[in-house]
Amino acid sequence: MASEVLTDLLEAARMAPSWGNLQCWELVVVRAAEDKKTLAGLLSKKNPATKCMEMAPVVIGVCGNPLKSGYYNGQQVTRYQHWFLYDLGLISQNICLKAFELGLGSVIVGSFDHNAAEELLRIPAGLELVSLIPIGYPDHAPSAPSRRALGDFVHYDRFTESGT
Repeated sequence: MASEVLTDLLEAARMAPSWGNLQCWELVVVRAAEDKKTLAGLLSKKNPATKCMEMAPVVIGVCGNPLKSGYYNGQQVTRYQHWFLYDLGLISQNICLKAFELGLGSVIVGSFDHNAAEELLRIPAGLELVSLIPIGYPDHAPSAPSRRALGDFVHYDRFTESGT
């Protein structure tokens, strides 16, 4: 993958919104073939992303500090304890949308041996590796998966059973 393309992906990541603009994330860009192969071996059995993990030019490890996002002066101030996962979802989406814009394929992988992957990537204490995103050149144009109709999940003014 050309360095300009990788820079474009990382710039898109950099612009992701975050809680209090604290940017709780850290990214690990994995390029070494042996490391990608090792990561592929850490995925859950029959994970369809296994081949992507090995073949992609880069895999981005998405890490975050769980005590940074949603906290103020060391105290949790959000209802939900793991707000950092929301922030990591935002940065991941920015990466994947930019990849699509650039004609690349990506998949967010969350089912793997996190401890072994953290050890391989030398993730420091205090950070958690949440997902891996292999990014590469697709060998075909996949069709979009089916989606719920807007009326099935959009509610106006109040929540209603029908969604309208």
